[in-house]
Amino acid sequence: MADVLLTHSYHLAFDPKQMRKMQPYAPLGTLYAASTLQAQGISVAVFDTMLQDPIPGFIAALNQHRPKIVAIYEDDFNFLSKMCLTRMREVAWQIANAACKAGATVVAHGSDATDHAELFLQNGVQYVLQGEAEQTLLQLCSAILHSENVPPIDGMTTLNTAGKVVSSPVKTPKNPLWASLTDVPRSLIDLEPYRQAWTTAHGYFSTNVVASRGCPYRCNWCAKPISGDKFQLRPAAAVAAEIAELKNRYGVQNIWFGDDVFALNHHWVQEFAAEMEARDGVLPFKIQSRADLMSEENVAALKRAGCAEIWMGVESGSQKILDAMDKGLSLSSVLAARKRLQKAGIRACYFLQFGYPGETWEDIQQTIELVRSTRPNEIGVSLSYPLPGTVFYERVKAQLGAKQNWTDSDDLCVMFQAAYTSDFYRAIRDALHAEVDSWKKSSPDKKGRKLLDELWQKVFDLEPQSRNADTTTLMPTSFDVTDKAHAQFVPLNRLSAASTEV
Repeated sequence: MADVLLTHSYHLAFDPKQMRKMQPYAPLGTLYAASTLQAQGISVAVFDTMLQDPIPGFIAALNQHRPKIVAIYEDDFNFLSKMCLTRMREVAWQIANAACKAGATVVAHGSDATDHAELFLQNGVQYVLQGEAEQTLLQLCSAILHSENVPPIDGMTTLNTAGKVVSSPVKTPKNPLWASLTDVPRSLIDLEPYRQAWTTAHGYFSTNVVASRGCPYRCNWCAKPISGDKFQLRPAAAVAAEIAELKNRYGVQNIWFGDDVFALNHHWVQEFAAEMEARDGVLPFKIQSRADLMSEENVAALKRAGCAEIWMGVESGSQKILDAMDKGLSLSSVLAARKRLQKAGIRACYFLQFGYPGETWEDIQQTIELVRSTRPNEIGVSLSYPLPGTVFYERVKAQLGAKQNWTDSDDLCVMFQAAYTSDFYRAIRDALHAEVDSWKKSSPDKKGRKLLDELWQKVFDLEPQSRNADTTTLMPTSFDVTDKAHAQFVPLNRLSAASTEV
């Protein structure tokens, strides 16, 4: 039995794109919450929905542990949880209702619960905790387990006796103790299914670690309902020790850092490289970062530490669009980062985003040209997605209809008045992915070239007929006209011609 049963709602099989990729990672945010409760003597169990059928599995865990409290505590370090997918929301509500029927008090925490607290309270949840909630979860659980009246708690939303929503004045509390929390209690979940999934699909075992929490940058489309603009960094020695243990105790062969932005502090990166080398803990790892953080010093230190792959939020090949996003990034930084990473033998991967208000066909072509001229090792393509709490959302929320969240991570549905329809952007995604994939072949075959031409032809055919006459236009606030890198128009005939140049 356990006082508290923690779980989360992300189930891999409900996300076809991620199921195809087969790169599952353990719910670190959920485990950090469990660690906080354990440290204060509260008995906990964790039901991990990632690779198990969520509802039957949860009901079995409920019957086994008979908890007084069920906490649906989403993994704040999983970018898929931050996307607030409706398929996972449905899982959370099913879990909440099953827990209520069993007589447990239900608590929810996560990006989606923060954005839609009232909806969660109407679907089996008694308390929603916002912000960095490890300590507030401890406060709430302690009061419930000791049969005390629940005191006002920062970041807590609930319903009063009249059924009205009541929220604390402090909306998103921060947890300054997070960086010094005890080790992640991975023993609370079964890592073997993860090992089997990874080795079967990829031939090696990868798991996740976080070195920092939050992001201080203020891209105006980026939703940060948990940490806001706050940033915390764990000691380099503690991160290196955790990786060494994963390597030696669990046989982990690869690390994914779930940090929003890695390598922000170049002194820390140097220290981390030294700690990894001193502990003989060097493993290949991949990170998310920014092109303008890829200084020669940072790149060299990352290489020493084992970095094999870096995903950078490039977003667009148009400086106008980057400025409209408040990205704070120049295209010249992208070019410099690509060259430095290539020289160091680190895979450079781009996150790209199409459909931002004000983006034209010319801007789209500039993005395609940037990809072709710099040849990243991989790309991830998404569409501008308005989530509550962002400047972007506030600008377009009047245009939103009944569908305000994606169903899964490959939904790519335009939910505001973008320049083109969803089908057009999906066609660009398919063609651009196919072209980047074709570069991996030493000599693309005739069939592959034909398919690539057909995909680009579909883009050309759709472009004139997919235009939205009533499109939203947002002008950049600080367009840097001095940065001319890749600012020229790409002729239409070059788009399809590129397929014969790979």
